[in-house]
This record gives sequence, C-alpha cells and structure tokens, in this order.
Amino acid sequence: MKKTILISSATALLIASGVAIAAPGGGGGKGWMRADANNDNQVTRAEMTASLEERWAKMDANQDGQISSADRDARKAQRFAEMDTNGDGGVSQAEMEAHRANRKAERFARADVDGDGKLSQEEMQNMRGNRGGKGWGKRGGKGKRGGMMKRADTNGDQMISKAEFQAAAMARFNKADANGDGIVTAEERQAAREARRGARNKRGG
Repeated sequence: MKKTILISSATALLIASGVAIAAPGGGGGKGWMRADANNDNQVTRAEMTASLEERWAKMDANQDGQISSADRDARKAQRFAEMDTNGDGGVSQAEMEAHRANRKAERFARADVDGDGKLSQEEMQNMRGNRGGKGWGKRGGKGKRGGMMKRADTNGDQMISKAEFQAAAMARFNKADANGDGIVTAEERQAAREARRGARNKRGG
C-alpha cells in the first residue's frame, strides 16, 4: 500500500507540473512541442536534452536530486505562495482570477512568436500542439502515467533520480527517431503515437 501511495504521489506531481516522464510527447504531443525551441515543428536531440534539464529543475522542487512525494508538497506550497500575492495565508477570488489571467497572458506571449500582439494561423496551430490540441485552459487526460513512473524507477526505490528521468525520456525519443538522425519530425511523432495506440489496443483486446 505504501508503495502505491508513493507512486501515486509522484504521478500527481508530474500531472500538476504538466510533465510526463517516460513520454516526452504524452498522448497529444504536448511535451514534444514544448521542447521545439525554434518552432520548426521538429525536435532535435539537443532541444530535447535542454527541455529535460528545464523540466527537471521545475519538478525537483526541493532540489534534492530526486522526484518524490516531498516534491509534490513543495510544489503545492510554491503554487499557493504564487497565488497568495499579499501573503495573508489565503487566496481570494481576485488573486485566483489574477493568477489565471497571468498564466493565459504568458501562454499567449509564448505562442506569439513574432511578437506582433496577434496569433497567426500557424502560431495558433503550434499553440494547440503545445497544449496537446486541447485549446486554452484545458488539460489532457491523465492516461496511465503510473505505469510510466514504474518504468522510470528502474531501481525500485520509489523515487526518480535525474539519471532515471533522462534515460526514460530519451529512450522514448530514440524509439520515435525512426531513421536515427537525431531529429524527431512531425511524421515520426505521429507514427510513434499510432504505434503506442496500437499496442494499447492490443493489450486491451
């Protein structure tokens, strides 16, 4: 039971952070496109490596070199502090709405690549890809990330080390990079998604 609770806690942390450990692309491609630093609709090994470094820094909230239930608690406290702007120990409706507005503004700014204050059709499409095709303010389903956590935790200590995190993510990158050129294209991402979907359907059948 304790093992299940710890894995569930770590999984909840990843979901709250918008990160999938073993599947950089998740189900809808969100993680893959977050790594696409130059917005050319493909992800290089260097871009993925840089993205993993950035995500690890956010996920390892207490900076102890491991992802565990302690990081989930630290992230909760951090998010609360960000919302409680006047530091009175409570989040008012105004503070919550301001927090949401700031997040939307940040997403718009990231999507507005040319900085003209408007989103072109291409920028809109890229924005939807970055959010898993779900649009503004919505999240994709949780899926079966508990299984991903178990696969990433190769030594079974109920914590994910940085090495385990990187190895799990890069294994998925290498699998998607069908021609081994160090770049995952849109076509390779689609093929990887279809292969995973087929494998899930086969297991379910």
